[in-house]
Amino acid sequence: MSTEERVGAAADLSPGTVIGVGRYAVGNSAGRYFAVTRRCRHLGADLAGGHIDAHGCLICPWHQSAYDVTSGRMVRGPQGVSAKVPGLDWAYRMLTRLVPLGRATVVERDGDLYLRH
Repeated sequence: MSTEERVGAAADLSPGTVIGVGRYAVGNSAGRYFAVTRRCRHLGADLAGGHIDAHGCLICPWHQSAYDVTSGRMVRGPQGVSAKVPGLDWAYRMLTRLVPLGRATVVERDGDLYLRH
């Protein structure tokens, strides 16, 4: 059984925007709405504080890991100091192949967005 939770007005979630709604980071990637669980697999950063890059990926605000918002998989591991640890990038990307971020559906109805999970 799924439940619906109001996100807000569709006009308020412009392309590139990411907000937190309960346990999800909800965003707009090039006009496509998405919802993924909001904790980064690396060190648990709140992905609702992240941003969308030029490729449409959700970028972690702490170490710039990149997530494919359609699959929940990490497509680029931690950057900066964290990237210098051998195997770290590979290990986190493999983890999200086995256990991707959770996903929910975002639907638009009468100018409002709803999270269906």
